[in-house]
Amino acid sequence: MQAIILAGGKGTRLRPYTTSFPKPLMPIDDLPILEIVVRQLARAGFDRLIVTTGHLAELIRVFCGDGAKWGVRIEYSHEEEPLGTAGPLSLVADRLDDNFLVMNGDLLTTMDYRKAFESHVASGAMATISLYQRDVKIDFGVVEEEPAGQLGRYIEKPTLSYSVSMGINFFNRGALRYMERGKRLDIPELMMRLKQAGERVACARQDCYWLDIGRTDDYAVATDEFQKRREQFLPRHG
Repeated sequence: MQAIILAGGKGTRLRPYTTSFPKPLMPIDDLPILEIVVRQLARAGFDRLIVTTGHLAELIRVFCGDGAKWGVRIEYSHEEEPLGTAGPLSLVADRLDDNFLVMNGDLLTTMDYRKAFESHVASGAMATISLYQRDVKIDFGVVEEEPAGQLGRYIEKPTLSYSVSMGINFFNRGALRYMERGKRLDIPELMMRLKQAGERVACARQDCYWLDIGRTDDYAVATDEFQKRREQFLPRHG
């Protein structure tokens, strides 16, 4: 199985840490987050990886090498200019399998990648978006007007629940028809292009832990969770 890891971003929300250090190499306890991701993928049976690079690419290449230390084969693709989250796929079109995983290189999750991949293939969908239920606490009283200018509802500090993208997606290579080589394109835009063209875009959920390590607060939480639940993220056996 094949996975593409997006590792070309500048990690602006984690500055100043990422000014001279690529976000995927930020340590979670004693391991860079990218190593955790690669080891998880290898354990799930993804033996061929393509890492897309941009910002501080040389550091990622030096650390990961050819992937042999994790029992996988790692190849690279470099963006001279930022191409978004979907655009890098156009540069490696001739290296892609019929179906493949595309994910951000800065996620901490217990997702079963193999199960998700097999479900995508079995569904016959052109693409599958992995979803996670995220609760957002609003620290204010929310007032709804109905009609305008009059009180409808007054909700004190509500918790709102949303289905959010995990940054883990699966594609059939047919999706490449909807992008141009070397043109910037983000995955949300690609997904909408597929839907508008009549292609099937599936949504899938798993009962798992997930955290996008994009902000300083999330980074601190990720480190704490990994220390407490390391065996769940990186099982020693099985």
